[in-house]
Formats: sequence, structure tokens, C-alpha cells
Amino acid sequence: MTANNEHDDWWKQAVVYQVYPRSFKDVNGDGLGDIAGVTEKMDYLRDLGVDAIWLSPFYPSDLADGGYDVIDYRNVDPRLGSMDDFDRMVAAAHGAGIKVIVDIVPNHTADKHIMFQEALAAGRGSAARDRYIFREGRGEHGELPPNDWQSLFGGPAWQQVDDGQWYLHIFAKEQPDLNWRNPDVHEEFKKTLRFWSDHGADGFRIDVAHGLAKDLESTPLEDMPADTVQQVLCHDFTSPLWDRREVHEIYREWRQVFDEYNPPRFAVGEAWVVPEHQHLYADTAELGQVFNFEFAEANWDVDEFRSAIRHGLEAAAETDGSTTTWVMNNHDVPRSPSRYGLPQVKGPVYHQLAHDWLLRDGTSYTEDRALGTRRARAAALMELALPGAVYIYQGEELGLFEVANIPWDRLEDPTPFNTRRNFTDKGRDGCRVPLPWVADDRADDHTGDGSADEGDYPAIASASWSPDFAAGTSFGFSPATCANGSPAAEPHLPQPLWFKDFAADVEANDKGSMLNLYRRALALRAKLLTATGDTSTFDWLDGDEGHDDVIAYARPATEGRTLTSVTNFGSEPVALPDGAVILTSAPLTDDDRLPQDATAWLVR
Repeated sequence: MTANNEHDDWWKQAVVYQVYPRSFKDVNGDGLGDIAGVTEKMDYLRDLGVDAIWLSPFYPSDLADGGYDVIDYRNVDPRLGSMDDFDRMVAAAHGAGIKVIVDIVPNHTADKHIMFQEALAAGRGSAARDRYIFREGRGEHGELPPNDWQSLFGGPAWQQVDDGQWYLHIFAKEQPDLNWRNPDVHEEFKKTLRFWSDHGADGFRIDVAHGLAKDLESTPLEDMPADTVQQVLCHDFTSPLWDRREVHEIYREWRQVFDEYNPPRFAVGEAWVVPEHQHLYADTAELGQVFNFEFAEANWDVDEFRSAIRHGLEAAAETDGSTTTWVMNNHDVPRSPSRYGLPQVKGPVYHQLAHDWLLRDGTSYTEDRALGTRRARAAALMELALPGAVYIYQGEELGLFEVANIPWDRLEDPTPFNTRRNFTDKGRDGCRVPLPWVADDRADDHTGDGSADEGDYPAIASASWSPDFAAGTSFGFSPATCANGSPAAEPHLPQPLWFKDFAADVEANDKGSMLNLYRRALALRAKLLTATGDTSTFDWLDGDEGHDDVIAYARPATEGRTLTSVTNFGSEPVALPDGAVILTSAPLTDDDRLPQDATAWLVR
């Protein structure tokens, strides 16, 4: 067990690894990752040095939204395994000293959830229908939706049912929004929190944590602005949909459930809110922690990262006993090496240029992968020495790029199929492609020396596959054959040929790889920083504003020492402060200066 996990407040400075189960590791050969695959790779996760794993939804689902359309909150999707598989996975994680965090999706259910099916059958004015947000339509016969709101995934935010009423779905139409004014909804989720806690879950990640409480009564629906759904950030708690004060009553209720356990369960909220509201969700009387997404939103820009650090620390300081979080990647944003390798243009919407690049299959702008990797390595060290918790998305430790050119008829995310015209978006599948574990997992090695080249991975002869994608291999994601001896299915999203250079087995044997950088950094973080128990002390090296092109800060380290992190965003190498250099993201210059787009850790 990591030394950090010996403490009840382990979450305050944990390194949490996000597992997107369907793309992590496939054991049975059906092309989908499964719970047993997480168990199989537990040693890898232990050796990486993480304190906890967070599993994105693994529940029964029609996958209208990658598993976030939940049919049954207290079961495992049979395509991913069983409850016994989950229990074995938890036992393996705890045996490796790793905590388990389960994803909870409380804003909406799937349209096939039993409660929604009951609501459809019960009809207008029923108690069952009151668990969701149903309204009458406009027009002479109610044939028009209650208003002109558009879903975040594109298309109308209202769906009509057979008896003529309409239900709200802020996301896909298969994801009807719950009515959190209904006490049945409260009881349903308290049961769910207890169920997974009883099965060994140590904590929870709360999806759309800022969206549960809604007010659709104070103002007539038809008078509300058409862009209300899209206006997520609100400074004064007046949005009818987002970040309302009433949502905190729900989380105070949940805290009572968390505290029924010893140690108390913890939760981290996905709350896309203004920085000054983060502390409300992170209060230890509520969830305990909230994601700070400013790192994930930032371009490779010194001012944007300095602001993200400052806001994250300020938000944590406003809470009683919480810590901030640092997030560069997750299942919803383009991978950072690609973001940092594209032109760094700040738009009104974060990562707009990256989304435009994806929309054109990665052809509209030049992706400088060497530059993107260099910056991602520097960003990793800058992030990993900060106080608080760090969340790593699977494949981040391998330095994977976004897969921009997935054929459109192979996409799974609902966004590209629902958005239109100037709102068209290709979606999030490029960061959800199954992981490469083994560079050459083909039985028929054509090179004869065990190495791999593009000739080893012929493309499938199908219009739905590009010659840039491999067939006959999954780079170790799936077994070669299923239990019945038949060939394994192709991965549910296609893997590009270049994945072979980023396979975990290749990087494990390369001292300069991203994987080994993460392993060294996490080991040093645990030994020098986490072991101090100090979750908040932070000093800018040159004051709050620092050097124009440098982010430099110091943290207390073990044995009375100090760890300093220096990141150079400028075009000229910079001199390092006093101390012994213990890790760098790139080699220093001949005169021991820190080059551009690099980070160094020093101890004195």
C-alpha cells in the first residue's frame, strides 16, 4: 500500500488514474474492455505509482453516451463482466494498496431505466412521471417543444413521448433528466451510494455535479433564452439549470451517507463552475473535492497556467479541510500532446482550434508531435509537484495523441450525429481509442525478428477503415483468440498504426519514454512531497507573478528539504535556482540551463 493510502484522508493528495473501462483492457476478446481487464492490469497500475483508480461508468447501458446513459445503477454491464468480477477487481486493487472510485451519474438516467419506463407507462400527472422533467408542448396541439433549448450534444433538448408530453434531456435523448425535487430520486441515489460502498468502493466521482438542481417554474419556459443550456458558467446562481444553490442541499444529504462508513467515503465533483464557486462543492460537509478544470482548458501559455494554479489554490484555501485537484486530460477533451502540438490560439470556447482540427480529421492544422510531446512532458512535471490531488487519464502516461482521423462511420460519441452546420463537432472518440499494451501481438510476424512495421498490420478492406488503421491486431488490448478459439473481435474503436510506437511494453523498456517519466515523477512525489503530509504549502519562487516566461514554485519536502519546480515557457534557456537537479522533462543545455518548453525539479 502507498504510504498515502494508510491515512483516512488519502484523497487529499492522491494520484488518481481514470480508467475508461471499455477502452482499457479486453480479456474475453469481444472488442470491449472489461472489469476483468482492469484486474489483469493492476500490477501495471501499482508500478505506475497511483493511489487510486476511478472507473468511468461500467453499468448496463445502450452506450448512447459511452456508458453515461445508465440503465441500472447497481449492476455491471454483462458485456463488461459481473458483480463477482467487480468484487474481484476491488479485492485486487485493495491488495495492491490502490483505492477504488466509482462514477455516479445523477443528472439523468437512461431512457431504458426502470423508473423512466414506469414514467412512460404511468402517464400525465403520475407520481412516476414526476421523477423526471415532463412538460406540455407549445402549439395548438402541443406539437412544438416547450421552448427552443438545444441539447449539449446537438438537436432539441426536448423529446416528445407517445401521449404528447415532452421530457427534458440536456444531453442525448436517451438520457432524460431527473427531477431532484422528487424524494424518490433522493432515495434511489442514497441506495446506490450505499450499494457500491458496501462492495468496497472508497469514493465516488459525481458526473455533472453542478446540474442536478433546476428551476423551471420561476420563469415561463418559453421566455427563457434559447442558449440557456449552453450558458454553463454563472456567477450569481441565477441559471435555471446550472450551479444553483439548492444543489448543495443534495450533497449535504449525501455526506450523511458517506459518514456512515469508516473511514468516510469521499467524492469529487465534476462541476464546471466559476472558480469562486468551486469551494462550495469541495466543502468537507458536502463532496469533499471538486475538479479544477483550468489545467485541462489551458493552452500552452504561461499566463493561463499561472492563473489556473492560482485559482486552484485559492479555491482550496476557501474550504475547510479540502484540497485542490489538477487535471490535464480526461475522456471529454482532446489529449494534451495534440493540443500542445497545434497552433496555440485562444478562442471564446476552450480548445476550439483543436475541435476544428478534429472536424477535418486532423488535416486543417499541422500537429507538431515532437513539440506537443515536449510540452506535455513539461506540463506533467509542473502539475505533479503541486499540492493537492492529481487525476491522470488512461494513456496520458504513454503520451498518446488524439486519434483525429477515425472514420466517421466508426464513431460512437453522439455529438457528431446530432450537431449540424456551424455547430458540427466530431466528438470525443479520439481520446477514447483502446489502449496499446503490446507493440506486436500478431502470431504471424512478417519481419521475422519480433519487431513490428506497418506491413505487419494490413488495413481491413472496407470503406469504413482507413489505411492508417490496423487490422488483425489490437496491440494487446484484446487476446488473439476468444475462449472458444475464434479470433477476437476488432476493438470497438479503431487503433491507428502509430500506436505500436506507444505500446506500454515498448515504453517500459525505453528509459526516456513518457511512461518512465511518469513512473519516476510519481515515485519522487510520493517520497519527497506526499510523505510530508503537507497538502497546501506553496510558494511562488519570485512572487505571485513570477518571471514573465517561467513558472517556478517551491514545496516543503521530507527531511526539512525544499523541492522546487521550474517550467520555462520562453524562447531562451533560463538559469536554475540553487539545488540538486533530480528530474527534468528534457535535457539541460551544456551550461546547465533549462531550455524552452521544459521543467526541472530541484531539491535543496
